[in-house]
Parts: sequence; C-alpha cells; structure tokens
Amino acid sequence: MLYPELFQSLESVRWSMSNDIPWDQFQPDQLSDEQAQTIKMNAITEWAALPATEMFLRDNNHDSDFCAFMSIWFYEEQKHSLVLMEYLRRFKPELVPTEQELHQVLFEFDPAPPLETLMLHFCGEIRLNHWYRCAEQWHTEPVIKHIYKIISQDEARHGGAYLRYMKKALIEQGTHAKAAFSKIGVLMASARRTNKPLHPTNLHVNKNLFPNDTVQSRLPDPDWLEHWLDVQIQFDKTWEDKVIDRILHNLSLLFETPIKTVQDLNKYRKEATAQLQSQTVANPSQQVA
Repeated sequence: MLYPELFQSLESVRWSMSNDIPWDQFQPDQLSDEQAQTIKMNAITEWAALPATEMFLRDNNHDSDFCAFMSIWFYEEQKHSLVLMEYLRRFKPELVPTEQELHQVLFEFDPAPPLETLMLHFCGEIRLNHWYRCAEQWHTEPVIKHIYKIISQDEARHGGAYLRYMKKALIEQGTHAKAAFSKIGVLMASARRTNKPLHPTNLHVNKNLFPNDTVQSRLPDPDWLEHWLDVQIQFDKTWEDKVIDRILHNLSLLFETPIKTVQDLNKYRKEATAQLQSQTVANPSQQVA
C-alpha cells in the first residue's frame, strides 16, 4: 500500500496559507486587471478537482489504496483554488468567483478505463506544473508569483504520486498497464499536432452534455485557456518541449526502455498492444475490461 508513505511525504512539505504566503509583500501597481482575470479563471478551473475526485473514486472502487490517496489529492487541489480566491478576496474582491461560477464546473464525468485515466492525469500534472511555472514568470506582482510557484511544486509532487501508482499497476497488471499508459502517452506527448491544449480539463468527458462537457467550456469565458497560453503567458514551443521531454523521460524509466521521441513511444505502444492481444487470444478469461 502506497497511501501511508505518500501521506507522510506530502504532509512533510505541506504549506500553510496563513504562514507561507507573503501577503504583506503585495504591490498593487504590479497587478493588472488582465492578470487578475486570469487568476480568477485558474481558481475556477482548480475547483473542478471535485468532479474529478468523484470520477476517480467511482472508477477505482476496487482499489482502496488509490482511493485513500484521493483524500490528499482532492484536499491539495481545492487548496489551490482557495488560495487563488483568497488572493482575489484581499486584492481584487470584485473578481472573486461566485458560488454559481464555481458550481458550473461540477458535473458528472462518464466512466472511463482507470489505467488510461491515471496516465491522463499523470500527464496533466506535468503539464500544469509547467503552465504554472510559465505563469509565474509572466506575472509581475510578487505575492501571486510566489503562489504560482508553490502550487506548481504541488502539481509536480502529485505527478510523482501518480507515477508511483503507475509502477504498482505495471507489477499487478503487466502488459495491460503498458498498453494503456503508452496509448495515452502518445496522445499527451503529441500536443503540437492538435489545435487545443491537451489537459484533462480541456477534454470531453460526458457525451450527454456535449459540447459543453469540458471543464473549460463551462468557465465564464470558455475561450480563456487558449488565450492565456498563447497570448498572455506565451506557453511556446520551448515550454511545450519541456512537457514532452518530462513525459517521455518518466515513461522511459517506467518501462525500463529508451524512449526519447514520440515515435519511440508509439513503437512501444504497438508492441505492447500486440502482446496484449496475443495474451487475450490465448487466455480470453483474463481479458481486462
């Protein structure tokens, strides 16, 4: 079981909103209305950890270890939303999200294969870590710069925790886990080929609500994310390459095989998928849904 160890390690580095945020260093002339609006959107997006947690608990009800870890992940993600809202409450109260704006991102996600979802969120944590690091550089006001720095570090630790559960899945489910992780890895490491940011909050998750079934589509400004990335914080090719490199590096370690490019990963995916199909034909009763 990983939960006790993860609890201790994350507890040891947990930051306090009252003691570790330098609220008294706020510089009003360094915060623009444009910047404050992006803080509001990030606060609402982070609030969507609730439906994601409900999805994780529902689709992983066979795994009490992972479900226990969700208590940490959910707490820390909601804390990100809270600290961003507290910043606005102190310094831009007119932009604090309303309860209705927050409630708009609470909706049910369709059931999905647990391993694919785990990998998707692992990649999402890597991407969000880099988005927030880039946002920290774009912002000029010192308090919000510090906030983005510490929540980006949280996202990196969450990615590390998901990776631990991926390693556990490889031991327990072997080829099925390899095929699932490499499949989603190819998708998430190919972001440059798509027209939209590849992150769990920007993917369709409820066919009955389509097209308003992404977290981003339910924000006050559904087009905000692309504008934030492309125009405001300027998350360019250099930053995107960092995300891809981290995904590939971690999968190389996970699979214990050299993976330096998306093409390498896609080759690994095809081999794992073929092996899984062979195992299924040989042992149909062992097929994993």
